[in-house]
Amino acid sequence: MASFRITSMDHPAAAPIDISERLRSQLVYFITPSDAPHVPPLEADEYWIDTDSATQWLEEGVFEVVSPLDSENKTTIELSEEQEIFFEWLVTHQVQHIRLHKTA
Repeated sequence: MASFRITSMDHPAAAPIDISERLRSQLVYFITPSDAPHVPPLEADEYWIDTDSATQWLEEGVFEVVSPLDSENKTTIELSEEQEIFFEWLVTHQVQHIRLHKTA
């Protein structure tokens, strides 16, 4: 089973964090669109997650997903333990710009 490591591009002193394949596949729920005005140009395997959003998800313990079949309906999902650890890392180190590395 593949595993992944995330490093901070904006705060390189922050120790990298390892994540599972499952969390890697869920990053799409959390990334800020690359065409948002405050997001810098991103390279392959780089992502931006707004600090305000990460803080809100961590404080509330949930995030919302919009149904691809019905954009008017949202589902609220409780954070998993791994997602919570990831958001704690982002918020603690004020990380927004991340790079994903495959480790195995």
